[in-house]
Amino acid sequence: MDSFIQAGIIGITLGAQYALLALGFTLIFGILGVINFAHGGFYVLGGYFAYAAVSDAGMPYPIAVLLAVIGTGVLGWLFEVLLVERCVDDHLATMMLTLGLYLVISNAMLIVFGPQSPHFTFPLSGTFRAGAVYVTAANLVVLAVCFVAIGALYILIYRTGLGRALRALADDRGVATAMGMRPRVLFPLAFGVATALAGLTGAIITPILSLSPNVGDPVLVSSFIVVILGGLGSIGGATVAAFIVGIIESYSSVYLGGSAGALVLFVIVLLLLVFRPFGLFGREIRRA
Repeated sequence: MDSFIQAGIIGITLGAQYALLALGFTLIFGILGVINFAHGGFYVLGGYFAYAAVSDAGMPYPIAVLLAVIGTGVLGWLFEVLLVERCVDDHLATMMLTLGLYLVISNAMLIVFGPQSPHFTFPLSGTFRAGAVYVTAANLVVLAVCFVAIGALYILIYRTGLGRALRALADDRGVATAMGMRPRVLFPLAFGVATALAGLTGAIITPILSLSPNVGDPVLVSSFIVVILGGLGSIGGATVAAFIVGIIESYSSVYLGGSAGALVLFVIVLLLLVFRPFGLFGREIRRA
Protein backbone atom coordinates (compact mmCIF):
# COMPACT_ATOMS: atom_id res chain seq x y z
CA MET A 1 0.00 0.00 0.00
CA ASP A 2 2.85 2.39 0.86
CA SER A 3 4.45 1.85 -2.55
CA PHE A 4 1.06 2.48 -4.19
CA ILE A 5 0.72 5.84 -2.38
CA GLN A 6 4.34 6.70 -3.11
CA ALA A 7 3.83 5.99 -6.82
CA GLY A 8 0.70 8.16 -6.79
CA ILE A 9 2.62 11.10 -5.31
CA ILE A 10 5.34 10.71 -7.91
CA GLY A 11 2.71 10.52 -10.64
CA ILE A 12 1.04 13.75 -9.50
CA THR A 13 4.43 15.50 -9.36
CA LEU A 14 5.28 14.27 -12.86
CA GLY A 15 1.83 15.29 -14.07
CA ALA A 16 2.24 18.84 -12.77
CA GLN A 17 5.59 19.15 -14.57
CA TYR A 18 4.16 17.75 -17.80
CA ALA A 19 1.17 20.08 -17.52
CA LEU A 20 3.41 23.13 -17.24
CA LEU A 21 5.32 22.06 -20.33
CA ALA A 22 2.33 20.96 -22.36
CA LEU A 23 0.30 24.09 -21.63
CA GLY A 24 2.90 26.23 -23.35
CA PHE A 25 3.07 23.80 -26.26
CA THR A 26 -0.69 23.67 -26.75
CA LEU A 27 -1.08 27.44 -26.17
CA ILE A 28 1.07 28.16 -29.22
CA PHE A 29 -0.75 25.61 -31.36
CA GLY A 30 -4.20 26.65 -30.20
CA ILE A 31 -3.68 30.37 -30.86
CA LEU A 32 -1.13 30.52 -33.68
CA GLY A 33 -1.67 27.09 -35.26
CA VAL A 34 2.09 26.48 -34.96
CA ILE A 35 3.64 23.23 -33.74
CA ASN A 36 6.61 24.51 -31.77
CA PHE A 37 9.44 21.98 -32.01
CA ALA A 38 11.68 24.49 -30.19
CA HIS A 39 9.71 24.01 -26.95
CA GLY A 40 12.31 21.59 -25.61
CA GLY A 41 15.00 24.13 -26.48
CA PHE A 42 13.40 26.80 -24.31
CA TYR A 43 13.27 24.24 -21.49
CA VAL A 44 17.03 23.77 -21.91
CA LEU A 45 17.58 27.52 -22.05
CA GLY A 46 15.63 28.00 -18.82
CA GLY A 47 17.85 25.48 -17.08
CA TYR A 48 21.08 27.05 -18.32
CA PHE A 49 19.89 30.60 -17.59
CA ALA A 50 19.19 29.60 -13.98
CA TYR A 51 22.47 27.68 -13.73
CA ALA A 52 24.53 30.59 -15.08
CA ALA A 53 22.78 33.08 -12.81
CA VAL A 54 23.47 30.95 -9.73
CA SER A 55 26.94 29.61 -10.53
CA ASP A 56 28.51 32.48 -12.48
CA ALA A 57 26.69 35.55 -11.17
CA GLY A 58 26.14 34.25 -7.62
CA MET A 59 22.46 35.15 -7.60
CA PRO A 60 19.94 33.57 -5.22
CA TYR A 61 18.09 30.67 -6.83
CA PRO A 62 14.62 32.33 -6.83
CA ILE A 63 16.06 35.37 -8.67
CA ALA A 64 17.77 33.01 -11.12
CA VAL A 65 14.44 31.29 -11.82
CA LEU A 66 12.77 34.65 -12.38
CA LEU A 67 15.53 35.68 -14.82
CA ALA A 68 15.14 32.37 -16.65
CA VAL A 69 11.41 32.99 -17.04
CA ILE A 70 11.95 36.54 -18.31
CA GLY A 71 14.85 35.54 -20.58
CA THR A 72 13.04 32.67 -22.29
CA GLY A 73 9.86 34.74 -22.57
CA VAL A 74 11.67 37.63 -24.26
CA LEU A 75 13.54 35.29 -26.62
CA GLY A 76 10.29 33.55 -27.55
CA TRP A 77 8.66 36.92 -28.20
CA LEU A 78 11.58 38.01 -30.41
CA PHE A 79 11.58 34.70 -32.29
CA GLU A 80 7.90 35.07 -33.12
CA VAL A 81 8.22 38.74 -34.17
CA LEU A 82 11.34 38.29 -36.28
CA LEU A 83 10.76 34.88 -37.89
CA VAL A 84 7.52 33.03 -37.15
CA GLU A 85 5.31 36.03 -37.90
CA ARG A 86 6.55 36.13 -41.51
CA CYS A 87 5.20 32.67 -42.27
CA VAL A 88 2.73 31.98 -39.46
CA ASP A 89 0.16 30.45 -41.84
CA ASP A 90 2.67 28.15 -43.53
CA HIS A 91 2.67 25.05 -41.29
CA LEU A 92 5.65 23.40 -42.97
CA ALA A 93 7.76 26.55 -42.78
CA THR A 94 6.97 27.14 -39.11
CA MET A 95 7.78 23.51 -38.27
CA MET A 96 11.14 23.83 -40.01
CA LEU A 97 11.81 27.17 -38.31
CA THR A 98 11.08 25.87 -34.83
CA LEU A 99 12.99 22.65 -35.43
CA GLY A 100 15.95 24.70 -36.67
CA LEU A 101 15.77 26.93 -33.61
CA TYR A 102 15.84 23.89 -31.34
CA LEU A 103 19.00 22.63 -33.07
CA VAL A 104 20.57 26.08 -32.77
CA ILE A 105 19.80 26.27 -29.05
CA SER A 106 21.05 22.79 -28.20
CA ASN A 107 24.25 23.24 -30.20
CA ALA A 108 24.84 26.69 -28.74
CA MET A 109 24.55 25.27 -25.22
CA LEU A 110 26.92 22.47 -26.24
CA ILE A 111 29.52 24.98 -27.45
CA VAL A 112 29.19 27.34 -24.48
CA PHE A 113 28.82 24.87 -21.59
CA GLY A 114 30.20 21.64 -23.06
CA PRO A 115 28.64 18.17 -23.22
CA GLN A 116 28.99 17.37 -19.52
CA SER A 117 26.19 18.00 -17.07
CA PRO A 118 27.13 20.93 -14.81
CA HIS A 119 26.87 20.68 -11.04
CA PHE A 120 23.48 22.30 -10.56
CA THR A 121 21.49 21.22 -7.53
CA PHE A 122 18.25 22.33 -5.96
CA PRO A 123 18.92 24.70 -3.04
CA LEU A 124 16.58 22.84 -0.67
CA SER A 125 17.28 19.39 0.72
CA GLY A 126 15.51 17.20 3.20
CA THR A 127 12.65 14.74 3.13
CA PHE A 128 9.23 14.66 4.70
CA ARG A 129 8.10 11.27 5.92
CA ALA A 130 4.67 9.87 6.75
CA GLY A 131 5.01 6.21 7.65
CA ALA A 132 6.83 4.55 4.79
CA VAL A 133 5.95 7.33 2.33
CA TYR A 134 8.67 9.88 1.54
CA VAL A 135 8.41 13.22 -0.24
CA THR A 136 11.43 15.42 -0.83
CA ALA A 137 11.27 19.13 -0.05
CA ALA A 138 12.41 19.88 -3.60
CA ASN A 139 9.49 17.97 -5.10
CA LEU A 140 7.03 19.77 -2.83
CA VAL A 141 8.39 23.17 -3.91
CA VAL A 142 8.28 22.17 -7.57
CA LEU A 143 4.74 20.91 -7.18
CA ALA A 144 3.65 24.18 -5.54
CA VAL A 145 5.32 26.30 -8.24
CA CYS A 146 3.69 24.21 -10.99
CA PHE A 147 0.22 24.57 -9.48
CA VAL A 148 0.65 28.33 -8.99
CA ALA A 149 1.87 28.76 -12.57
CA ILE A 150 -0.95 26.62 -13.99
CA GLY A 151 -3.50 28.58 -11.95
CA ALA A 152 -2.03 31.90 -13.11
CA LEU A 153 -2.24 30.78 -16.74
CA TYR A 154 -5.87 29.77 -16.32
CA ILE A 155 -6.69 33.16 -14.78
CA LEU A 156 -4.89 34.89 -17.65
CA ILE A 157 -6.72 32.91 -20.33
CA TYR A 158 -10.20 32.68 -18.82
CA ARG A 159 -10.52 35.71 -16.52
CA THR A 160 -8.85 38.61 -18.33
CA GLY A 161 -9.54 40.67 -21.43
CA LEU A 162 -6.23 39.59 -22.88
CA GLY A 163 -7.23 35.95 -22.46
CA ARG A 164 -10.57 36.58 -24.15
CA ALA A 165 -8.78 38.21 -27.08
CA LEU A 166 -6.39 35.26 -27.39
CA ARG A 167 -9.28 32.78 -27.28
CA ALA A 168 -11.13 34.78 -29.90
CA LEU A 169 -8.12 34.58 -32.20
CA ALA A 170 -7.90 30.86 -31.56
CA ASP A 171 -11.59 30.34 -32.40
CA ASP A 172 -11.74 32.42 -35.56
CA ARG A 173 -8.84 34.65 -36.52
CA GLY A 174 -10.70 36.41 -39.32
CA VAL A 175 -13.67 37.42 -37.22
CA ALA A 176 -11.47 38.36 -34.25
CA THR A 177 -9.29 40.54 -36.47
CA ALA A 178 -12.39 42.24 -37.91
CA MET A 179 -13.50 42.93 -34.34
CA GLY A 180 -10.26 44.79 -33.63
CA MET A 181 -7.99 42.08 -32.24
CA ARG A 182 -4.41 42.58 -33.38
CA PRO A 183 -2.62 39.29 -34.21
CA ARG A 184 0.72 41.08 -34.72
CA VAL A 185 0.62 42.13 -31.06
CA LEU A 186 -1.13 39.16 -29.49
CA PHE A 187 0.67 36.33 -31.29
CA PRO A 188 4.16 37.31 -30.03
CA LEU A 189 2.73 37.81 -26.57
CA ALA A 190 1.20 34.32 -26.55
CA PHE A 191 4.43 32.85 -27.88
CA GLY A 192 6.43 34.62 -25.16
CA VAL A 193 4.12 33.37 -22.41
CA ALA A 194 4.42 29.81 -23.71
CA THR A 195 8.22 29.88 -23.92
CA ALA A 196 8.40 31.48 -20.47
CA LEU A 197 6.47 28.47 -19.11
CA ALA A 198 9.02 26.16 -20.75
CA GLY A 199 11.85 28.22 -19.26
CA LEU A 200 10.26 28.11 -15.81
CA THR A 201 9.95 24.33 -16.03
CA GLY A 202 13.58 23.99 -17.08
CA ALA A 203 14.78 26.26 -14.28
CA ILE A 204 13.00 24.31 -11.52
CA ILE A 205 13.28 20.76 -12.89
CA THR A 206 16.86 20.53 -14.18
CA PRO A 207 18.43 21.01 -10.72
CA ILE A 208 16.49 17.91 -9.60
CA LEU A 209 16.93 15.74 -12.69
CA SER A 210 19.83 16.74 -14.91
CA LEU A 211 20.98 19.56 -17.16
CA SER A 212 22.67 19.02 -20.50
CA PRO A 213 22.27 20.39 -24.02
CA ASN A 214 20.12 17.43 -25.10
CA VAL A 215 17.65 17.19 -22.21
CA GLY A 216 15.10 18.93 -24.40
CA ASP A 217 14.58 15.79 -26.53
CA PRO A 218 12.56 13.78 -23.98
CA VAL A 219 10.80 16.96 -22.89
CA LEU A 220 9.60 17.56 -26.44
CA VAL A 221 8.40 13.96 -26.75
CA SER A 222 6.53 14.11 -23.43
CA SER A 223 4.91 17.43 -24.32
CA PHE A 224 3.84 16.08 -27.69
CA ILE A 225 2.31 12.94 -26.16
CA VAL A 226 0.39 15.00 -23.61
CA VAL A 227 -1.05 17.50 -26.10
CA ILE A 228 -1.95 14.76 -28.58
CA LEU A 229 -3.70 12.82 -25.84
CA GLY A 230 -5.48 15.88 -24.46
CA GLY A 231 -6.32 17.28 -27.88
CA LEU A 232 -4.19 19.74 -29.81
CA GLY A 233 -5.01 23.27 -28.76
CA SER A 234 -7.08 22.29 -25.71
CA ILE A 235 -5.72 23.85 -22.51
CA GLY A 236 -8.02 21.82 -20.26
CA GLY A 237 -7.28 18.66 -22.22
CA ALA A 238 -3.53 19.19 -21.91
CA THR A 239 -3.83 19.63 -18.14
CA VAL A 240 -5.92 16.48 -17.64
CA ALA A 241 -3.78 14.46 -20.05
CA ALA A 242 -0.58 15.57 -18.29
CA PHE A 243 -1.75 14.10 -14.99
CA ILE A 244 -2.99 10.93 -16.72
CA VAL A 245 0.39 10.48 -18.39
CA GLY A 246 2.29 11.24 -15.19
CA ILE A 247 0.26 8.77 -13.12
CA ILE A 248 0.37 6.01 -15.76
CA GLU A 249 4.11 6.52 -16.16
CA SER A 250 4.68 6.39 -12.42
CA TYR A 251 2.60 3.27 -11.69
CA SER A 252 3.77 1.37 -14.75
CA SER A 253 7.41 2.18 -13.95
CA VAL A 254 7.04 1.04 -10.33
CA TYR A 255 5.13 -2.17 -11.04
CA LEU A 256 6.36 -3.08 -14.53
CA GLY A 257 9.81 -1.52 -14.77
CA GLY A 258 11.15 1.45 -16.73
CA SER A 259 11.05 0.22 -20.35
CA ALA A 260 7.84 -1.79 -19.87
CA GLY A 261 6.24 1.23 -18.23
CA ALA A 262 7.04 3.45 -21.20
CA LEU A 263 5.64 0.77 -23.52
CA VAL A 264 2.38 0.64 -21.55
CA LEU A 265 2.03 4.40 -21.80
CA PHE A 266 2.50 4.42 -25.58
CA VAL A 267 0.06 1.51 -26.05
CA ILE A 268 -2.62 3.25 -23.97
CA VAL A 269 -2.17 6.48 -25.89
CA LEU A 270 -2.33 4.67 -29.24
CA LEU A 271 -5.46 2.74 -28.28
CA LEU A 272 -7.16 5.87 -27.02
CA LEU A 273 -6.36 7.76 -30.23
CA VAL A 274 -7.87 4.94 -32.29
CA PHE A 275 -11.25 5.70 -30.73
CA ARG A 276 -10.72 9.45 -30.23
CA PRO A 277 -8.42 10.71 -33.00
CA PHE A 278 -8.65 14.31 -31.78
CA GLY A 279 -7.70 13.40 -28.22
CA LEU A 280 -9.69 13.45 -25.00
CA PHE A 281 -10.83 17.06 -25.23
CA GLY A 282 -9.75 17.94 -28.75
CA ARG A 283 -11.72 19.31 -31.61
CA GLU A 284 -11.22 19.19 -35.33
CA ILE A 285 -8.02 21.05 -36.19
CA ARG A 286 -8.86 24.51 -37.37
CA ARG A 287 -7.82 25.65 -40.76
CA ALA A 288 -5.70 28.80 -40.71
